[in-house]
Amino acid sequence: MTARQADVAAVDLGAASGRVVSGRVGPDTLRVTVAHRFANEPVRVGGTLHWDVLGIFREVLAGLRAAGPVAGVGVDSWAVDYGLLDAAGALLGNPVHYRDTRTDGVLERVTRRLGAERLYATTGLAQLPFNTLYQLAAAAGTPQLAVADRLLMIPDLITYWLTGRIGAEVTNASTTQLYDLNTRAWADDLIADAGIPRRLLPPLREPGTLVGPALPELDLPGSPQVVAVGSHDTASAVVAVPADGDHFAYISCGTWSLVGVELDRPVLTEAGRQANFTNEGGVDGTIRYLRNVTGLWPLQECLRSWGDPDLSDLLAAAAREPGFRSVVDIDDPSFLPPGGMPTRVADACRRTGQPVPQSPAAVVRCIVDSLAIAHRHAVHRVQDLTGRHVDAVHIVGGGARNTLLCQLTADACGLPVLAGPVEATAIGNVLVQARAVGTVDGDLAALRRLVRQTQPIVRYQPDRGSVAARSIAVRAEV
Repeated sequence: MTARQADVAAVDLGAASGRVVSGRVGPDTLRVTVAHRFANEPVRVGGTLHWDVLGIFREVLAGLRAAGPVAGVGVDSWAVDYGLLDAAGALLGNPVHYRDTRTDGVLERVTRRLGAERLYATTGLAQLPFNTLYQLAAAAGTPQLAVADRLLMIPDLITYWLTGRIGAEVTNASTTQLYDLNTRAWADDLIADAGIPRRLLPPLREPGTLVGPALPELDLPGSPQVVAVGSHDTASAVVAVPADGDHFAYISCGTWSLVGVELDRPVLTEAGRQANFTNEGGVDGTIRYLRNVTGLWPLQECLRSWGDPDLSDLLAAAAREPGFRSVVDIDDPSFLPPGGMPTRVADACRRTGQPVPQSPAAVVRCIVDSLAIAHRHAVHRVQDLTGRHVDAVHIVGGGARNTLLCQLTADACGLPVLAGPVEATAIGNVLVQARAVGTVDGDLAALRRLVRQTQPIVRYQPDRGSVAARSIAVRAEV
């Protein structure tokens, strides 16, 4: 590593909130500070749920100005959603939210046409109804798609507005179901057979690519270089997993829990397809082999329904509730749409003949217990599918703050859980930037060593003899 330090800014856009994080990185230095945080709330217009992407960009600029002079800027966000540009580069409309109902029934129609086995063998992705392929199929025949010249994933769209340069970063491209994991290029034959105009898909970029300077008219402090990072937020989060060695599982826990391992090559087996495991591109040519588990979304929606009470107080009350009285399938499609979540949790318990939670604390306990069991299933299954033994589970992201969830996940998996860093996505973002601008060097192991040396990590040991652990074991096998 070089002897100097650099200040960079990570634009980290989540499905519920966004932030701009300042990072100072050097050989023995890794400090991050949230410079600006803002809500990211969808808007329903004409029956369609949209992202307010212009509002997001306004907040991004405000955050970059608050961050002060920096050498670099990198943008990461959630996956699958996109904006369409016309031939002059103008946005044709606000991007549609992946939770919108326009894709209802589309997965089945497209799969019948293209074949589930072919889709998995080419793209390695789990069949999720909101994948970009199905969103484009749902948009077929619309005037907007007919006149569109380019499709940009959300972080690529923000990068374009920052630099004026068009491209598609590969970690997010790999989530579209239009990217061939075998050739590491757009899946041209599949795209043609799906009836998607090939002109929409821009040239690919690898993480670490210097895209270009920020446009002068934006008047950003320091005139920073914009860097293509692992623009899928999970790709950036996995960079910051403070693992020592290869035998670890990670859970990037926020709105979603992305549970998996890091591999050198994809696993494209029929067993993996049936288990709904997905292969996504990672930084430095790695593969994130994981399962999308509904994460803290049900809890977030319950809090919204209850008027946003203090979460720490609710979790403390939930810890005093009897454990595992009621457990729901956290991945049930009924939990996907927003709104009315406490009622839907109660209905799920009622349908399965379990006690219905009678208080907010009991609802929270039901959700956290259910998520811990879902984590267990995914961690055990990923070992079966890959043949890779896991010695520890790393929980990064907002879920690392949830002490009840971390302990229950340790108990459920029978493995140590190492929680943190909370700001893993932003940290992974700034590390890739720092390497690109020459402040640090080394492979992922070197970057993770710096994370271990500088970030607080909390260890949770599994209590295999506890009542909770015995209940988990019984429930998990049902």
